[in-house]
Amino acid sequence: MKTLYAALQLTVLLLASDYLFAQEEDLLKLLGDEKPKKEIVKNAFKSTRVINGHSMEFLSPGTMDFRILHRFGQLNQGLDNFFGLDQASMRMGFDFGILQNLMVGVGRSTYKKELDGYIKFAPIRQSTGTGGFPFTVALVTGMTMNTLDWSDPARKNYYSSRLAYYFQSIIGRKFSEAITLQVTPTMVHYNIVPLESQSNDIYAVGLGGRIKFSKRMAFTWDYFYMVNSLDKNIYKNPLSVGLDIETGGHVFQLHFSNSTGMNERAFISETTGSWTKGELRFGFNLSRVFQLKKTRKEH
Repeated sequence: MKTLYAALQLTVLLLASDYLFAQEEDLLKLLGDEKPKKEIVKNAFKSTRVINGHSMEFLSPGTMDFRILHRFGQLNQGLDNFFGLDQASMRMGFDFGILQNLMVGVGRSTYKKELDGYIKFAPIRQSTGTGGFPFTVALVTGMTMNTLDWSDPARKNYYSSRLAYYFQSIIGRKFSEAITLQVTPTMVHYNIVPLESQSNDIYAVGLGGRIKFSKRMAFTWDYFYMVNSLDKNIYKNPLSVGLDIETGGHVFQLHFSNSTGMNERAFISETTGSWTKGELRFGFNLSRVFQLKKTRKEH
């Protein structure tokens, strides 16, 4: 009997140890199968604009970005014009975050007294974790309206002649906390052009980027190469370089640019300044974000 009892005890111990081992193995499998959640990559840029052009960044839902873009006259005008500081052009804009991947904006520029508006949507955003994607694809469409008086009021002028449109794709990637790059194929459409020989459609490819070198400061640039132009003897490819400085709720950017206009139609297709001739303008962009609507936090 003692031998049988000992055998039963041993059997029970072996079965119990097998059960506990199986339970531990199942728990380990569960832990091993847990995959990281999908997360959108943010802060590729400190702003929804690189300098002139749109960036791959989006406003959070329920927020408004009040933006002032200010640019002085050309530096090569010398002391008589205080190196351009006696002149200025600006754009004032209001941008609104609708969804995580959708935002809209409106603006008013002193250059040609233009009004502009746009919609930006990202069908794909760079993300990490399960189902992550290595880069962002965003689409932008906008319209501008020239509100200057007609140059020749005696002739029949059409309202549609004041309008121009632009269409962009932004393909960008935040490679690290320090480096972000993006490319922006663009088309600008004029309803009317000065000469019959000129094309109503201007095609360009933009390159933009950021190199962050401290917690609150980064070097940024954007450049647009025009594939065709209204007049290559007059209009140049726009190039802007800047320094982003984050100060709490503000993003303050100092920059140099050869463009005067600050909406897509103006700076892409009507930049006349030349970097090689010193026809540069010093300016600054100021961005202040306001929370208009509280968003629910996920639990």
